[in-house]
Amino acid sequence: MILLHSNSNVISIDMANIQNGTSFCSPLEPISRLTEVGGSSENINDISIEVKNIYKNYYSNNSGKFAGIGKSAFADRNSSVPLQESGISFSVQRGEIFGIIGPDGAGKTTLFRILTTLILANTGTAIVDGFDVVNDYKEIRKRVGYMPGKFSLYQDLTVEENLDFFATVFNTTVEENYELIKDIYQQIEPFKNRRAGKLSGGMKQKLALSCALIHKPSVLFLDEPTTGVDPVSRKEFWGMLKNLKAQGITILVSTPYMDEASLCDRIALIQNGQFLKIDTPKNIVSQYENKLWAVQSDNMYKLLTDLRANELTKNCFAFGDKIHISSQLNPSEGDLKTFDIEKIQNTLSNNGHNNIVIREIEPTIEDCFMQLSQK
Repeated sequence: MILLHSNSNVISIDMANIQNGTSFCSPLEPISRLTEVGGSSENINDISIEVKNIYKNYYSNNSGKFAGIGKSAFADRNSSVPLQESGISFSVQRGEIFGIIGPDGAGKTTLFRILTTLILANTGTAIVDGFDVVNDYKEIRKRVGYMPGKFSLYQDLTVEENLDFFATVFNTTVEENYELIKDIYQQIEPFKNRRAGKLSGGMKQKLALSCALIHKPSVLFLDEPTTGVDPVSRKEFWGMLKNLKAQGITILVSTPYMDEASLCDRIALIQNGQFLKIDTPKNIVSQYENKLWAVQSDNMYKLLTDLRANELTKNCFAFGDKIHISSQLNPSEGDLKTFDIEKIQNTLSNNGHNNIVIREIEPTIEDCFMQLSQK
């Protein structure tokens, strides 16, 4: 049993997954915010989310283990006392789509739960829409919308009943903020009398997004919103996010799909609780350090093994029906493009490979992620 504070009363609600929603509270004055993020000066009026040195470890300090956000450095494997705790820092501009891109278990959900005031970090500070996540958590819950990765609406209620319920919780009505959700809700309105549990994956996500927006939040947190959704619905969903951005809503979205990174204004690549890189997708791709080739042969498993054993190979990973490799050689030594291809092709032929195809390709965000994760 929990209490959600509205402007005029207190509503008692028994929710199985309250961490998947937000609440509201009495207004507070925004605290002053930092002006330096990542070493660069920014206009505080343009900053919607500001995180500085956030660290969270689900294990105890003396366990010698780490799982969460940030990083603990231990003296050695047998040491149970961390030498230091280093957190993550970043900022999100107002009206920006900021993507957190990384695999399962990287720390994306932990970060979202900290920023939506559902769990506490061990150290560090975070400001959301001008309010501190610890001291002003009630005001933050009024101002943000949170859509968790797992569908968490009431599955035995209809589409219309779920939307009405969340509107009532936030002391508003569907009619009052209908223009905000109109483009989304119109796609599921024909199924308004269908129980939420009977909707398709794409329809469930649209309903969850509508419920997260019904109180007109200024910041929207979307935790892997397109996981398990078909490609058409994924495309439609990102189109909706672009429309919400145009209305001035700040969107923090996480995804394990590297191809969705290009749809964000800026992204942070995350692995094992640490950010590998923060920049625009275009800048990250342009900073790829080596030439990249796609290689195929008639024996792909043996090809992967042989390429990884080759002294010319720096990075080598399977990408669908191809293997992407980058070379150890230094391009400054001369035009090595032909030399590299010939060397690799001769080596593979000598190892019994046939139908060898090698072509130079442009790197993707996934290639950049794999390269950065090896450092």
